[in-house]
Amino acid sequence: MAKFNRTHNNGELRIENVNSEVTLAGWVAKSRNLGGLIFIDLRDRHGITQIVGRPENKEVYDILASARNEWVLQVTGKVLERESKNLNIPTGEIEVEVSNVKVLSEALQPPMIIADKTDALEDFRMKYRYLDLRRPIMQKNLMLRHRITKAVRDYFDGEDFVEIETPVFGKSTPEGARDYLVPSRVHPGKFYALPQSPQIYKQLLMISGMERYYQIARCFRDEDLRADRQMEFTQIDVEMSFVDERDVHEMMEGMMKQVFKDVMGLDLVTPFPYLSFDEAMERYGCDKPDTRFEMELKNIEEECKKMNFSVFDALLDNKYANKINPNEIKAINVKNANDKYSRKAIDAFQDYIKQKFKASGLAWFKYDGNSFNGSIAKFINDEVKEALIKKLDITSGDLVLVVAGPKSVVNASLAYLRNKIAREMNLIDDNKYNFLWLVDWPSFEWSEDENRFVAAHHPFTMPKDEWKDKLLTEPENCYSKCYDLVLNGMELGSGSIRIHEQKVQSDMFKAIGLSEEEAKVKFGFFVDALKYGTPPHGGIALGLDRLVMILTHSQSIRDIVAFPKTANAMCPMSEAPSFVDDSQLKDLHIAVTEKEK
Repeated sequence: MAKFNRTHNNGELRIENVNSEVTLAGWVAKSRNLGGLIFIDLRDRHGITQIVGRPENKEVYDILASARNEWVLQVTGKVLERESKNLNIPTGEIEVEVSNVKVLSEALQPPMIIADKTDALEDFRMKYRYLDLRRPIMQKNLMLRHRITKAVRDYFDGEDFVEIETPVFGKSTPEGARDYLVPSRVHPGKFYALPQSPQIYKQLLMISGMERYYQIARCFRDEDLRADRQMEFTQIDVEMSFVDERDVHEMMEGMMKQVFKDVMGLDLVTPFPYLSFDEAMERYGCDKPDTRFEMELKNIEEECKKMNFSVFDALLDNKYANKINPNEIKAINVKNANDKYSRKAIDAFQDYIKQKFKASGLAWFKYDGNSFNGSIAKFINDEVKEALIKKLDITSGDLVLVVAGPKSVVNASLAYLRNKIAREMNLIDDNKYNFLWLVDWPSFEWSEDENRFVAAHHPFTMPKDEWKDKLLTEPENCYSKCYDLVLNGMELGSGSIRIHEQKVQSDMFKAIGLSEEEAKVKFGFFVDALKYGTPPHGGIALGLDRLVMILTHSQSIRDIVAFPKTANAMCPMSEAPSFVDDSQLKDLHIAVTEKEK
């Protein structure tokens, strides 16, 4: 590798390089004056080399003595074996005695500590992102991201895929998150939309006969940000012709095997396990279950019928008041948690699920090996006690949490508690990687806000063969050829076999309330393309950012993106978004008005 104005990088020298003349360059990470000798840790993205200046070489000594943190130096000298070795770093057995030094750049006192452990808060780090990115941990994250991307490209190149770029400026389409809109200067009053995904374009590439496409694609969604979501993100986007679900799954399992082998040195076991959507909701309460620990949800309705508890009785008597979202009662057993969670802590759980998920409450009881005690303990007779012990595998020291209400509320509440408690009780092995395919998704979900069925994923998802003719008559019962790849409780990717039949696509649009005319306006070019010979095809889009998060054990997506936005979608460094000149707005035929109060 060419080193330009240096012979080695700062993570390269070893004991076998002793007595070599070398030239290094980098930033001053730390400086120490130990009574006549000047020691400096010189840092670049490859690591640290200790350099030393001796008073016998006064010119070099004086420059090194004046150097401050983050000055950029170029040094030449001889590699020596260190007397006091530091085996915690790769270069810890050697040091470089400097014979010549050049100051390439001076630096102000940095406003933050530039080290793996820093005292700066996240917003401050993002304001000085160019300094934050000098931290070894941040550089390590970005380099691992690069290696993952390279492994992905190497894999697909070997599998006869073609990397094709799709447009960034497209047409706004419904049935998704809010689009980012870009006004057209040339066509006043009209707007482009930044892509939420290349979905339509990659299907058109299959219609075009490309057969195997992939892209490391930039995508944009105007939605609220969180720890694992940014307004702009990167997908590993894949589409294949003449395939079924298993073909796509095998291809992606192969990709994951290569990524984990090349990047982490780990051998994944394939095929990944399968779990249906309905089973995941029943056992884990969510569509992205973390299977690294137990604590599954159990339905205890039959046991609760024998408790003579009026709250439960009333709920079960009206079980199907809402056919789409029936009432149910479920519980989780938190093993060995009696001493871990006080009544106050359990009340805090209850307050949260009431506010977040609209739960009516949180019932609970503990078992001491003899009797139950807790909020509903007095309603548990001996018959119910034995039944609950058997159903929930209760042993001495266990805490049982119970939520009753509409199915969606119960599942969301207990899924949240399951994950939170597992993290608090250190039940999760962060060095374990549990993949699974979540399959057999409903084709539709009911939107309370719009009072209609909407596509559970997107309106181009092929229904299961047995449901293709029932999209308009039994939408609530239809299942699709849709699948998610889940890793450690995080949705890593989502995909499906696509609709390639004109009638099925027309019925799908009707099922979600789009008239033929509306479908023509919104998807006209795509609908037309289906008329000219469409191969069966399917694909998937994996979140590159989320994969890097998991492999770096990062808690925030902002730690694996070079220049991210804050939770309120701002960049403290560049101060984007910003106001623009009136002349720019005039060119675009746009006027900014005050927000209505």
